[in-house]
This record gives sequence, structure tokens and C-alpha cells, in this order.
Amino acid sequence: MIRRLMALALGFVLLVAPALGETRAEGRVALVLGMADYRSVTKLRNTINDASALAETLKEIGFSVDVRMDATLDETMEALDDFAFKAETADIALIYYAGHGVSVQGTTFLIPVDAQVRQAKDIVAASVTMDQMLAALDGARKMSILILDSCRDNPFPDVIDLRDPEVAKGLTTGKGGLAAPSPERGTLVAFAARDGAVALDGQGQNSPFNIALRENMVKPELEISLLFRQVRDDVLAATGNQQEPTTYGALPGEPFYLTGDSTASLEPGVEELAVAWQRVVAVDRETLEKSAAAGDSRSIVGLALAKLDRQSTDYAPQEALELLEKAVAAGDPDAKYRLAKVLEGGLGVDPDPVRARVLYEEAAEADIPAAINDMGYFHFTGELGLEKDRDKALALFQKAAAQGHTEAMFNVASFAANGLVPGLGPKDAADLLYRALRGGSELALDALLNNADKYPRETWAGLQQILADKGLYDGTVDGAFGPGTRRAVLAAYGIFETEN
Repeated sequence: MIRRLMALALGFVLLVAPALGETRAEGRVALVLGMADYRSVTKLRNTINDASALAETLKEIGFSVDVRMDATLDETMEALDDFAFKAETADIALIYYAGHGVSVQGTTFLIPVDAQVRQAKDIVAASVTMDQMLAALDGARKMSILILDSCRDNPFPDVIDLRDPEVAKGLTTGKGGLAAPSPERGTLVAFAARDGAVALDGQGQNSPFNIALRENMVKPELEISLLFRQVRDDVLAATGNQQEPTTYGALPGEPFYLTGDSTASLEPGVEELAVAWQRVVAVDRETLEKSAAAGDSRSIVGLALAKLDRQSTDYAPQEALELLEKAVAAGDPDAKYRLAKVLEGGLGVDPDPVRARVLYEEAAEADIPAAINDMGYFHFTGELGLEKDRDKALALFQKAAAQGHTEAMFNVASFAANGLVPGLGPKDAADLLYRALRGGSELALDALLNNADKYPRETWAGLQQILADKGLYDGTVDGAFGPGTRRAVLAAYGIFETEN
């Protein structure tokens, strides 16, 4: 695995392992919201049953679950705030919402039970937006999932006429439903029904979507993209093709599971990904191949990477190269990044640093954070035929950091703490170090615990103040590294010391 960690140049060594007497934060967290007993609009029949059943299923497969039923707007916002903090140290964060939802002018509003809407403009102040829910999920280290089992038709027909072209502007249809989202990379949004369509309650105690979701969620070794494809097929079959669940999002290059373990590291290398995708192939080759044949570039990349697993009978590096080239030709930026890794390292094929550099540049231009960070590394070290240019390297690290790349955050923080980044000082370094810790940067954790003296007292004071503001530190803000600060740094990362 090739890692682009500039702070290694400052003498840091990555050696992180949980010590005895320490526990880690929950790796999978979920917030389940069920709304049924509406005070001013039509009550719903199955949403509490659906939310309760899904919460139990999530607990069964290892999620730490917070359940809120018939919540008011204030209660919902409080739950989202609490959940957002928990999500920052989780590998996977999931929100499930069952209740009324409506889209107006392209914005999706989820309706709490106390919503009072007398005219169209009231919906903004009375509701929670999908974007607010996505923001609560945003800090998850590996993957964010928002599931909206919503839209049982327009709850405000007397005040919002979705057939009015001025009101319905931005909607796919004028009959109700939720507007199509555009989630960020690493986030999956699942709708119970296609955007603009209405979800069905079904004839029993649970909706068809909820039943299909729970039945597939518990299947071991079912990769998440394949899981939601199976949910779609099951709901179509159960509703006579009346309801088609839909997912949106640019999933990361590694496979993920709701049941079972995902890949170990935050940014797995090609070898790790090869083993991980071979695991998917071993369980459900047919579905993955069918999806790839339909043009899904992530499935094509997955099949390609599976063929780079040297321990597998499927090992076929030239076939992997051809599949990656196919995804690259289709314009997939993640495929460009993965192919760049293969060609740079010569993994099963002859190294091609010239082509690798072009692909890294194209992936970086497409805003793949890891590619941006890598390009910073190449400019800093002068690799891949580039001249050394620290200013350009730092600009790229800052760009990657702004997009949430934790190692880039740490790279920038390490230089900023020592006065090497124009315009950034000790407090900026402290903020970046905190964000890197929350994002799961093992390098940041190791450096702070084992190389504390490499950071100025002013940076430590700034970090102590942030930790205190977050309720993680109750000592003196004096810039001195001691046992209390150590415990707070561990807690920010998601490791809590326990008494033996």
C-alpha cells in the first residue's frame, strides 16, 4: 500500500494499536426516526411499526441504535445534533426515516409530528430537510447511508398544490414524491420509491420496502450496492412493479457490508481492495457481473480489482487492466485513480509512471480527495517526473483537507504548527489536528501521543481548548501534554480508557 503522508518527513512513525484497558467507539451507529401520530396532517399507519422493526434488525447486525418516535421538530434536531457527534468516530453511520415527506422546488422536507403548515412558506420552518440529515451523517469515516421510507403522498394538499408548475418546479413529476438528491462521494441515499413517486404502505403491518430492506440487511456477506439492488427487485415483485426503490450516490472504491466486516483501513491499497472484492465475487459473482455488464462502473472496477488478488484462482492482471481501462474510457474518476495505483506500482503489470501521472492528475481534477493528496506528495518529493514544489504541494494538501481527507489534514497541520504554511498558525493547526483525529487518522493519533514535543505549546493549547469545548477535556488549557490531555486525544479519536 502506497501512503502519501508528508508528516513522515518530520520523523513520525506509524505505530498505533489499542492498549489494554481501552475501548473503542461504536463502529456502526444508526438513528431511526418514525413519525405517525401527526397533529395537523394525516396520520400514518405503518411507520412506527417499520421504524421499530428496522431498529431491532440494525441492533441484531451490530449497530448502536438511537430510536426517536413521533418526534417534534426540536426533538428531531436535537437527535440529529447528538448523532452527528457520534457519527464522526463511526466507520458507518445510518439514518432511517419513516414518515411524511414532500419536495418543493427541488428541496426535500421531512415532516415532524408537530408541523403546522398554513401556507407553502411555512414548510421551511416546520420541517427538517434532507440536507440537514445528510449533514448529520457527513462525518462518518467510511460510509454514510440515508434511507427515506417516506412520501405517502402530499401531506399538505390544501396549502401546497404540487400540480402547480410554479410550486412543483424542480420536481420530476407533479404528483408528489421526493426530489432526486446529489449526495457527496461516500454517501448513499436510498428512497423507498423512485424520485417523484409515492411509496406504498402495503397490506400488512410493514411496508413492502421495509420488509425487503430487513430481509436483505441480515444476509451475511452481501455487499451494500448488491443489497440495495436486491431490495429493489424484491419491492418491484411485491408491488407488481408499482413501486421501485432507488439509490443515489458515488460509493467509494472499496466494498462495504451492513452485516460482516468491511475493509480494515480508511484508505485501503490495491492489494487490500483486491482481496476485498474477491470476497464479493466469491459470494455473488453473478450479480456483480450482471451489474458490470449493465455498465455500472463501480462493479466493473470491483471485478477488475478482484482479478488482482494473487491468492485467488481468478488472478488475471491483464484482464483486470482491460476492465479498468473500460471504466476509465467511460469517464469514471475512481477507475482512473485505481488504474493509476496499479500502473505506478506495477501490480501484476509493467509499471507505467507516465500514464500513472496522467491518471492521477485527471482523478485529482475530478476532485477525488486521495488523488489530490497524492499529487501533493508527488509535487513535494519530485516523484513521477515532477519538479519539487512545496508551495504547490501544500496547496494540494489544503485542497484535499478541505474535502475531508484526514491524512491531508494532518499533513497541513504538521507544517502549519511549525510556521511553514503562510496564513495558518497554531490555532489552525489545532483545528486540523482535531478534525484529523475525529476522521480516524492513525498517523495523527500516533504523532500526538508519541511525538508530542514536535508541536509547539501554542498548538497544544489550541487543541486542548477545542477538546474542552467538545466536552472531552476538563483540565487546564496550558499547552502542556500530560495524562489528561492524552486521554482527551484518545477520546477524540474514539478510544476511551477504562478501569482495569
